[in-house]
Amino acid sequence: MAHAVKPVVPARHNDKLATQEPAAQKPAAQKRDEKVLAPIAGIRKAEPDTVPAVEQATGRPGALGYVLAALRFALGWTFLWAFLDKTFGFGYATPAERAWVNGGSPTTGYLSNVEGPFGGFFSGMAGHAWADWLFMIGLLGIGLALILGIGMRIAAVTGALLLVFMWMAALPLANNPFMDNHLTEALMLGVLALAGTGRVVGFGKVWERLPLVRKNRWLV
Repeated sequence: MAHAVKPVVPARHNDKLATQEPAAQKPAAQKRDEKVLAPIAGIRKAEPDTVPAVEQATGRPGALGYVLAALRFALGWTFLWAFLDKTFGFGYATPAERAWVNGGSPTTGYLSNVEGPFGGFFSGMAGHAWADWLFMIGLLGIGLALILGIGMRIAAVTGALLLVFMWMAALPLANNPFMDNHLTEALMLGVLALAGTGRVVGFGKVWERLPLVRKNRWLV
């Protein structure tokens, strides 16, 4: 009577070696390509908060980063100068006798003369102390944040909100159905915050390392 022949099962350690063998036999060219592309892959896998848009291509700001930094300074100075002129009355948009330090109201002259669909809304808050303080603190905070490159997300949101309110107060527009510089500047603030421009010629990197900011990324 013939005995049944049992199938030969390879040893388990042979299976392990078989699965490891292809990995050990990578072509030299493939190993070289992986070594060259490793830094680029690391940049692509980095979190947006770690590598901002102005640094994602090469790890350095480049021309785009410096142009956006210049735009950040320009918008920051626009907000900061409005605060200074309204506070001290340098005679540009605010005469000395109407300066905030001399008892003038930063919101009365502008909001009380608003016409258009939102005229009643804005004239109702003109001259109130809470409106003056909120408006002036906003101008100062947004201007300093942009110039220093810190708190860019908060500056972008609050700055865009303030600009939209100013756009509403300017309606109806004289030279365009709906678009003016208030809306374009609001969009610019969003670009500056998303691109991480506070790191370029600013204190953004130092700000991001603070323990409070590391725990609350919305403060970046």
